Amino acid sequence: MMTNPHDAILSRRSFLIRTGLIGCSVAASPLLTPISFAAAPGENRLVVIILRGAMDGLDVVQPYGDPAMAALRPTLLAGEAAGSSDLDGFFALHPAMAGLMPLWQAGELGFAHAVSTPYRDKRSHFDGQDLLEAGTPGLGQARDGWLNRLVQHLPDATAQTAYALGHEDMLLLRGAAQVSNWTPDAGLRLSPQAERLAGLVMHDDPLFNAALQEALVLSAAEDAAQMMAPSETMSGMAAPAMADGARQTASGHLRLAAFAADQLRGRSRIAAFSLGGWDTHQAQAAGLTRALGRLSETVLALRDGLGPVWQQTAVLAVTEFGRTARENGTKGTDHGTAGAMLMAGGAIRGGQVLGGAAQNAWPGLAQGDLYQGRDLMPTRDVRAHAAWAMRGLFGIETAVLEQAVFPGLEMGPDPALLR
Repeated sequence: MMTNPHDAILSRRSFLIRTGLIGCSVAASPLLTPISFAAAPGENRLVVIILRGAMDGLDVVQPYGDPAMAALRPTLLAGEAAGSSDLDGFFALHPAMAGLMPLWQAGELGFAHAVSTPYRDKRSHFDGQDLLEAGTPGLGQARDGWLNRLVQHLPDATAQTAYALGHEDMLLLRGAAQVSNWTPDAGLRLSPQAERLAGLVMHDDPLFNAALQEALVLSAAEDAAQMMAPSETMSGMAAPAMADGARQTASGHLRLAAFAADQLRGRSRIAAFSLGGWDTHQAQAAGLTRALGRLSETVLALRDGLGPVWQQTAVLAVTEFGRTARENGTKGTDHGTAGAMLMAGGAIRGGQVLGGAAQNAWPGLAQGDLYQGRDLMPTRDVRAHAAWAMRGLFGIETAVLEQAVFPGLEMGPDPALLR
C-alpha cells in the first residue's frame, strides 16, 4: 500500500512533538522553513525595519526652523525643546534618540523628511502597511513584497540571502524567492543524544533532514545572540538589571538585532523585521519616547553586532504614513500623510536630512502649505529612496527597480544616500 507523503510528514511531526525534540511551537518552528547554505554575491548588506503604527516624523526630526512649528505643537515641543539635539540649524532630533548623535556626527545616520508611499486619505494602518510592504502604487496590485522581488533579481541568491525576523508573516519578504524566517522563541533544544536520534529518524527524508539542519543552525545563532546582554549591545546605554525571563521579554528588539547581525556577518545580505508602538493618538510624549528608545537601541545593537561589516551596511527604517501637523486635544497626534525615514549604517552618506531646507525642498508647515490643510505635504516617494539605496548596494538596474521591484515607480534624481 502506498503511503501518503502528507501523512508521513504529519507522523514525523507528531513523533518529534511527542518525544520532546521540538522546543517551540509548530507555528513558529524553524523546521518548517527549508534553507540552503551557499554564499551570496557581494559584500553589501541591507536591513529594513518596518515601524508599525505610523511614526510621527515631525516629532522625531523636528523642523524647529519652520516658524509655523511652534504654534502647531505647543505642548509637545515645550516638553522636548531642552533635550532635543540640533542637527543642521533647521532640524532637531528628539531627546530619546540622543544616543544616536555620535552616528550622526560620524556621518552614519541620516533622515529623509516629507516622504510617503502613494497611500492617501483613508489613513488605515492595515492598508497603509500593506501598501508600504507591497511597494505598489495602489492596494491589491501585488500579493508579494518589494524586498522579495529584489531578492529575485540578485544573482545566486539563496534562502539564506534574506531573513524575515519576528512573529508576523511579513508581506515585505513574501513571494517567489525563498527566504528564511526566524522568531525570538523559535529555539530548538536538543541533547547530543536527541540530536543524533533526530538525525537517524530523518536521514532518509531530504525535506526533514534539511529542515533539521536549519533548526540547529538557527538555534545556535539564537544562543549566540542571547549571549549578548542588552548592556553589551547598547554602546554605553545602561540596561536595567532584571531576571533572565524578564530580560528576554523586555529586550525582544535586541534579540532581533543580535540575530540579524549574526546572520549578516555570514552569508546573509538582507534582513527585515518590524518594531511596534508608534500609534500615538494620546500622551505622545511618553509613548514616542519608549518607541524611539527601542529603535535607538536596535540601531546601536546592529552596529555593535555587525562590527566591521557595519561599514557595508545600510539600515532603512520606514513607516506606513506620518501624523497630523497639529497636535490634538489629548496631547497626541492623529493619522497623517508625509513622515520621515531613518537611514543608518557605514554605507550611508549620513549627517544630512533629505527633503529639508538645506536642499530647498522643505514643503513648509503654514496652513496653505499643508496637505488637505492638516498634514505635512509629501515631496518624495519613500520607495524612491529605497530603490536608490538598492541600486547603490546591489547594482540593480534602474529599469528593474522601476518595473519589477517597485512597479510604476519613477525614481527621479539620485538623492546620494550612499557613500
